[in-house]
Amino acid sequence: MLVDNILLIVKAGNGGNGAVSFLRNGQKSRGGPDGGNGGNGGNIYLQGTHNLTDLREFRFKKKIKAEDGIPGDRKNLYGKNAPHATIYLPYGTQVTNKDTNESFEITNDDPVLIARGGIGGRGNNEFKSATNQAPKYAETGGIGEEKKLLLELKFIAEVGLVGLPNSGKSSLLAVLTNAQPKIGNFAFTTLEPNIGMMPARQSPDGSSRMAGGPARHGKQGIAGGGKHMIADIPGLIEGASEGKGLGIKFLKHIEKTKLLIHCIDAEEEKPEKIYETVRIEFGKYNPLLLEKPEIILITKKDLISEEMLGKRIKALSKKGRKVLTSSIYDENSLKSLKNAIETVLV
Repeated sequence: MLVDNILLIVKAGNGGNGAVSFLRNGQKSRGGPDGGNGGNGGNIYLQGTHNLTDLREFRFKKKIKAEDGIPGDRKNLYGKNAPHATIYLPYGTQVTNKDTNESFEITNDDPVLIARGGIGGRGNNEFKSATNQAPKYAETGGIGEEKKLLLELKFIAEVGLVGLPNSGKSSLLAVLTNAQPKIGNFAFTTLEPNIGMMPARQSPDGSSRMAGGPARHGKQGIAGGGKHMIADIPGLIEGASEGKGLGIKFLKHIEKTKLLIHCIDAEEEKPEKIYETVRIEFGKYNPLLLEKPEIILITKKDLISEEMLGKRIKALSKKGRKVLTSSIYDENSLKSLKNAIETVLV
């Protein structure tokens, strides 16, 4: 199950307390103050990584706390600063501070300071003066920042499979990639987005060609070297942009895809109407989705006659998009689809 929405509390470390101490040794029974300062508490940073595909790590880890600074000690010994803590998040994670509603997105691997640790308190040696040569007090370490964060993942899949419920998206994902989604002949079998990796087409020199650039040997892209990430988005219905059905929760996942594959069941008698139903929801949610490269895919073509399939193709061809047909039992149709995907991505 893809985990794409987490409420996380982060707490930076507290500063160590300053020490109250006076020099005592064989030569001095009542020496001056020698209490050291406390160490600083650890900061908490957020950092992006392509090694993660979701937020599953935080499913049962609701609070992350950095270490506290070490208190100061006698003989002017300063407490050790606490190590900083780094939380690794997948690229495409939107981070929202629930207290201020400020938000930003993790787009690269540059560390972002999200909670600052408390400053270590000063020991009594810091407070001595000409008028107070034996201070009997020290400073308490500062409190580390605590923040409540909403983490929302808009995963960066290159290809998004969209369409009404039971349009064959999950079955298609299973044969194109290594994913094993739940498949059933009823609406809303898929309740969470599923993702899989489709091997990239091999170049004549044997290297894999990744989307958006030349052939690269051994490089790891967002989806990993030589693979394209494909996402099966749970079925949309009329009113999805207003929260109906599985609603707006999953529309966000197609905003960053490079290609949409619009799956339409071959048995639908009015495929053009089905197509427009989903397109209307796209426009209501984010009009930019209507401008994305798109392939219209008539699925389950083995369930109807060639004559009926021809009518479906003719009706959908009027939409000005590339129209393909497929069956999970027809290897040639799957090969044609893979080639069409590669043509757009490379």
